[in-house]
Amino acid sequence: MDPLAKSFNPNKHLKEQFVSNLTGSSILEIVALSTVVPSLIVLRHLIAFHRLFDPWATETSLKKSDNATVVSKNSWAYMATMTVDFLVIVLPILLFLTVLAEWTQICAILLMLVLLFSIAAKRFISSHYSLGGGTNSLRTNISSYRVSMMIVTCLCILAVDFQIFPRRYAKTETYGTSLMDLGVGSFVLGNALISHQARNIASMKWKTALKSTSPLILLGFGRLVFTAGVDYQVHVGEYGVQWNFFFTLAAVSILTPIVNLPPQYCGILGSLILIGHQSCLMNGLNMYLLSDKRGLDFISQNKEGFFSIFGYWGIYLTGVQLGNYLFFGNHSTTMWRSNKWARTRVWILSLLFWLLTVFLDRHVERVSRRMCNLAYVTLVLAQNLQVLGILMLSDYIPASETSVLEKAFDRNLLGSFLLANILTGLVNLYADTLFASSARALVILVIYSFTLSAVTGLMDLYGIRLKFW
Repeated sequence: MDPLAKSFNPNKHLKEQFVSNLTGSSILEIVALSTVVPSLIVLRHLIAFHRLFDPWATETSLKKSDNATVVSKNSWAYMATMTVDFLVIVLPILLFLTVLAEWTQICAILLMLVLLFSIAAKRFISSHYSLGGGTNSLRTNISSYRVSMMIVTCLCILAVDFQIFPRRYAKTETYGTSLMDLGVGSFVLGNALISHQARNIASMKWKTALKSTSPLILLGFGRLVFTAGVDYQVHVGEYGVQWNFFFTLAAVSILTPIVNLPPQYCGILGSLILIGHQSCLMNGLNMYLLSDKRGLDFISQNKEGFFSIFGYWGIYLTGVQLGNYLFFGNHSTTMWRSNKWARTRVWILSLLFWLLTVFLDRHVERVSRRMCNLAYVTLVLAQNLQVLGILMLSDYIPASETSVLEKAFDRNLLGSFLLANILTGLVNLYADTLFASSARALVILVIYSFTLSAVTGLMDLYGIRLKFW
């Protein structure tokens, strides 16, 4: 029975070692990566005005009146536009995560220069030829931010199993900064910024929250059953023996309604939780979490996942107040001023959080995703606000339009993430990712990312939505 189970994944232990004992990259490289990704998306917004394909077909309808029109999607034009978006956004991001990794910092500078020059040129042209077009809404900017986070996550979860993916981008073992370390923290913050609490909508009672969170709990158990059933590789030092990403999201979602604070005070509570968590870490909790010893009880078996909840809860509460402060408060009477107000604050806060991260990392405790310490929290806040700030440069582009790919992912974030996990599992079970050559790895990753983009596009085309709450 055991040999049969292990035949699904004969290189399980080698794959686990492949993602273990890693130390990450530098903060500067994280800044560069956080510049490249949103810059590519904004560059796509620049050329969206010159449509090569029109994914929308207008048809005349005589059912109600002769003047009535019905707007429907032209499937061929839609998928052609989706392919262009893939070539402009997804493929370059994939290349920067693999074969162009050594050039990231230089390319980040060049991309920003090209981006700023292009925006200035288009604004100059628009002033002479009256291209017109208003600024993006804050909702659009936040949607682009969430989509960029999802695309990078989906690419990384498979790419990390290949040697073509730099080890410094993979999750760190104990201390250090890496691209993949930012994943779960970014998901928590992204949810917080647009949450009901941030929008000052009456929060749910904990029983209702538990019911709405049940899909996450089911997904967590589903992942647990799948990994055990096919002997899939699991890095125990990440969350623990049974814990996983979905359980963390569910725990944060359940805890928040319990306190039921106005959004203006959530950040204060979040800060107190984070400071208290950091104090516990520095007084011995970190030694316990980093120890390889585990007892037989549930908490000891899953100590990383259980105790990191306090850090992620702090991120969420802080994100709620930031979302309310930046996007949903009554700051001005016009959309342009509101956008301008938000952009300025986002950039200032991002810079402050970067400076705070450097200070904490050097003088308090090094960044640790495994423990979700205070330096990790400020790193997540700084990096995500930086990405959001760059994406908000789209407001300066006359007639800027969100790409078809972004709209498709935004309408099906959960569906695209689950599809990425399924495709990643299938590739790992049927391909020798660990010993694949760079060329073969790149081909597999391109096919995987295009399949993910195409299927997500098709789901959007036919109105398929996977959303439980």
